[in-house]
Order: sequence, then structure tokens, then C-alpha cells
Amino acid sequence: MFLLFLAIGIISLCLGSVHINLINVLNSLTNAFTGTASLSSQEELILFSVRLPRIIFAGIVGASLSIGGAVFQAMLRNPLADPYVLGISGGSALGAISGIIIGASSFYLGIPLLAFCGALVTVFLVFVVAGGTRGPLLDNSLLLSGVVVNAFFSAAILFFLSIVNSLELHSITFWLMGDLSRASIREISLAAICLFTGFLIIYAQARELNLIVQSEETALHLGVNIERTKQLLLIVTSLITAVAVSMAGIIGFVGIMVPHMMRLVFGSDHRLLLPASALFGASFLVIADTLARLVLAPAELPVGVITALCGAPYFIFLLKRKSL
Repeated sequence: MFLLFLAIGIISLCLGSVHINLINVLNSLTNAFTGTASLSSQEELILFSVRLPRIIFAGIVGASLSIGGAVFQAMLRNPLADPYVLGISGGSALGAISGIIIGASSFYLGIPLLAFCGALVTVFLVFVVAGGTRGPLLDNSLLLSGVVVNAFFSAAILFFLSIVNSLELHSITFWLMGDLSRASIREISLAAICLFTGFLIIYAQARELNLIVQSEETALHLGVNIERTKQLLLIVTSLITAVAVSMAGIIGFVGIMVPHMMRLVFGSDHRLLLPASALFGASFLVIADTLARLVLAPAELPVGVITALCGAPYFIFLLKRKSL
């Protein structure tokens, strides 16, 4: 899976409104360590300042959303659960829209920071509404709380959309559909650290996730502290998703499709499913972003449009497969 991600990333470096030969790309990547140049200055700029950071950023975001989908589907025992099921997307979107309206884009990480704060508020509200502070954290309560909180934020987003001017409306709409074009070294580094740290914490709970999927009663008898595990996974997974959404916008269907695909190939053991989902999620979003850059080149589509176009047929395939 890692080699697949590398291959897709190298191919994506070649493709775009300006095509760069594969051999030249490979030579340039090799020569980058020796300090010699094999491309023109314009191609070097496109390759290392535009495409490479964007591919790495797409990989990090795709991995984050895929891990979130795998965890939520296991924890809630719901095959349709994804990182946005608890309203994290709505909270992040409301924070980002508030930042666009008040001009927070003029500050470094202004909009991502407000989007992240909106996601944190959402996680806190869902946790409180679901009764996590009063007793056991029930799956149905989490789902319903997420739906209610997301509905409230959606109404607030529609209100802001109806009062902003046309320039702000374009920025807001593009962000709501997912945008990977703003990748910078600092944002990539921050997202990578959050993903790596969160993945280590989640992977340490892989055995507990396997038991919870079987049944909570079985997990309890085998010594799993179900409430502590659920709360830890909820918080860590929500934070990983919040970081991805706050920097890249709302990119749907990745967290639903990728874990399902990996279960079909590798099975449901989370010790294998989690890293496989992360790597294939990274590859999938790089492919989607490359298509978004190519379809209307030199203009770009929001990457969320591509993932949505892939997600609908995949759901139809799952339904047909299940009926057979």
C-alpha cells in the first residue's frame, strides 16, 4: 500500500495544466538530494512548490479521514458512519465561515484555527448532549446528538450564506466543497504531527476495537474498559478529523468508502485495517485531487466534487452487492 501511494504520487507530479515528463520528474527528485537541476526553473517551481506539497497534504488529509471512518464505523457499529457523522464538519464549516466574514484570512492560520475551534466546540456539545458526563456513552445517543448539532450548524451556515457578499460567497462555497490548494510547509507539518500522534494512540486500541465490534458484552468480559476506550477514541479521532477539515474543508465520502474497500481486501482486523485504510485513503485523495486539477485545466474543481461523484456509485454498488 505504501508503494502504491508512492507510485500514485509520482504520477500525479507529472500531471496538470503543465505536463512534466516522468523521467524528468524522477531525475529531478533524485537530483534534489545532490543539488543539481534537471528541469527548467518554471518546472522546478511547479514541481516542488506547488504539486509536491499539495500531494503530501492530500495524502495526510485522506489518511486522517480514512482512519476516522474506520474508527467510527467500528465504535458505533454502523457501516454508514464517517468522520462527519458527529457534526464535526458543521462545526468546522461554521468556524471557517466566521473567519472568512471577519477577515481572519489576513492572519497566519486564521481560518484553519477558527475552523478547528468550531470542531472542538462541536465535539464538546455532542459529548454533553449524548450524556457522556452523566453515564455510559451510548452509540444511538452519539449518532442522534451528532445529527442534532449538525442540523443546528447547517442552519447557521445557511444564514451566513444568505447575508455575505458575492466575493465572500465564492470563497465560502469553495471551502465547503474541499480545497487542497492552500497547502504550505507549516500546515503540512502540523497536520502530519497530529496524524502521526493520533494514529499511534488509535492503533494502540486496535485490539479493543476488534472486541467492541464483536459485542460490548464480549469486550467487557475480556477486560476492556469500554467507556474509557470509547471516550478516548471519540476525542482523538475527532481531533484528527478536525485538523484535516479545518485545513482542507469538507471532503465527503472518503471516510465511508475507503474503510469498506479495505475490509473487502484485508478483512476486519483493525491491526491491519487501520494502516491499510490510512495508506489507501492517502492514495485515493491524491487521485481525486489530480482529477480535480485535470478535468477543467487550467481551472480547478474542488476535490470534494470528485469524491462525491465517486461516492454515489459506490453506495449503489454496495446496495446491489448486499441484495445479491
